[in-house]
Amino acid sequence: MANQFETLVYATDGPVATITLNRPDELNTIVPPMPDEIEAAVNLAARDRAVKVIVLRGAGRAFCAGFDFGDGFHQWDEVLYTDGKWDPGKELITNSSPTLGFVPKFMSLWHSPKPVIAAVHGWCVGGGSELALCADIVVMSEDARIGTPYSRMWGCHLAGMWIYRLGLAHAKELALTGRALSGVEAKALGLVNDAVPFERLEETVFALADRLVTIPQSQLTAMKTVVNQAYMNMGLGSTQLLGTMLDGMLRNTPDALEFIRLAEQEGASAAVARRDAPFGDYSQGERPNPQHVLDVQPRP
Repeated sequence: MANQFETLVYATDGPVATITLNRPDELNTIVPPMPDEIEAAVNLAARDRAVKVIVLRGAGRAFCAGFDFGDGFHQWDEVLYTDGKWDPGKELITNSSPTLGFVPKFMSLWHSPKPVIAAVHGWCVGGGSELALCADIVVMSEDARIGTPYSRMWGCHLAGMWIYRLGLAHAKELALTGRALSGVEAKALGLVNDAVPFERLEETVFALADRLVTIPQSQLTAMKTVVNQAYMNMGLGSTQLLGTMLDGMLRNTPDALEFIRLAEQEGASAAVARRDAPFGDYSQGERPNPQHVLDVQPRP
């Protein structure tokens, strides 16, 4: 079964539902209505009694290259801007809302009663990494790159999973540097569950899904819930609220506004190149293999 969406493809194959981000020409960057559609697709799977496991993936050369800021984030004018200018009051209303904010929509993966496995290839950066890490299990291709370039400019941790999935030493280092990690490095640091050659990514993810569906749904839900609750007890919700508020503030400092001005006048690639030059990564370093492409439909 498949359902029609604008920015993703939702399909079911027996007890496995697959959500495929489907803006391949734009590296699946996040624009409206993608967050709403992710939440809607997760809710479809949650309501479908035949579905027991959800797989999240991206079509084309990347899982998700973060939020699309090519035009200064003005795709989000309706919820963040007034008369063409950032409105901190409007953003407060939006991002503190469990129904309007970006993070609650990403967290639909976390709150789903059914386990979510993220299959990550290519770029998985910024908001794309926040999205992927809200899944229960994350499997990366070895050459994929995950990171938070917003650590250097124009953002802050939103979903908090970079903090809670890592120990203090690595969480602090990566928060301060935003350096890109390969799938191999991300696995070694404990950020993700596994890293496999790209050719085995789909096989590995769907084999795991096929094993999980042999377990009663009540068991899967109970075990997911008890782990989730432990992290909620550690303050995940308040960390997300603080991160979201700081993220909005850091998009509107003089430095951030200059970053956007450069992106608008000279192109996003010029702004990103200047940001990454001291670190030699992302646009300035090793990249995922561009030949590693996933089809929209995951299995024949």
